[in-house]
Amino acid sequence: MKISFKLDAEFRDDQGKGASRRLRRLGKVPAILYGGKIDARALLLDHTRLSQLMDNERFYSTILALKVGDQSQAAVLKDVQRHPYKNQIMHIDFQRVLEDEKIRMLVPLHFRGGAEAIGVKEQGGVLSHVRNDVEVTCLPKDLPEFVEVDVSELGINQVIKLSDLKLPAGVEIVDLLARRDGPVASIHMPRIEEEEVPVVDEAAAAAATAGAPAVPGAPGAPGAPGAPGTPIAPGVATAGAAPGAAPGAAPGAAPAGDAKGATGKGAKEGKGAKKGDGKK
Repeated sequence: MKISFKLDAEFRDDQGKGASRRLRRLGKVPAILYGGKIDARALLLDHTRLSQLMDNERFYSTILALKVGDQSQAAVLKDVQRHPYKNQIMHIDFQRVLEDEKIRMLVPLHFRGGAEAIGVKEQGGVLSHVRNDVEVTCLPKDLPEFVEVDVSELGINQVIKLSDLKLPAGVEIVDLLARRDGPVASIHMPRIEEEEVPVVDEAAAAAATAGAPAVPGAPGAPGAPGAPGTPIAPGVATAGAAPGAAPGAAPGAAPAGDAKGATGKGAKEGKGAKKGDGKK
């Protein structure tokens, strides 16, 4: 069994949220080690050292050696809890590894030949990575650090699936064992974005036209003859008024003389009516 990383650890007896907060303030990371047909054990790791190791991709998919005093235990990383916004590791889980017991691990995919792929170089397509890792099961001695995916022969509109991957001896893909064969990478034509043609709302256009300012001098425009609110010059009769009508009279108005006569006649009749009423 190949050991890729060694990490010093300490046993810890204080557990709980309060104890974990105190340990984090001291630059420590609470951890747990379980599996291997042995009871789980709480551990304590150095945050600075752990952060340095976790910058390496291989740390997540290889066998680690946890050393506590004179004891050393082979293990694999199973889970990491990080702070929501701080660069801080909150908690980490390890699983014990036994030489004769199969383990399940997420292994990264390394893509090769993307720039030289037939569908990209000759046919103008775009390479898409559908997934970046795959879960495998195997004995610890057979665990690969990564799985290589060769896409150099991939043409336009072609797909590489899980069943097409070449695996080392003794390594199996968990999804294939469950009869789930999914895509890994594909090459497709680039999408062409069409320019959006602005849609003109007829109702809005009609409303904008109706609310547009009128041309000066046009019928109905401000200042035009007969337009509402347009002042009438003294001595100028309104168009359509009868000859002799008073200046500014409405269209169809009677001459001024007739109006005076009618007014006087009506006044005399009114006086007569009042006298008659009084005699009665």
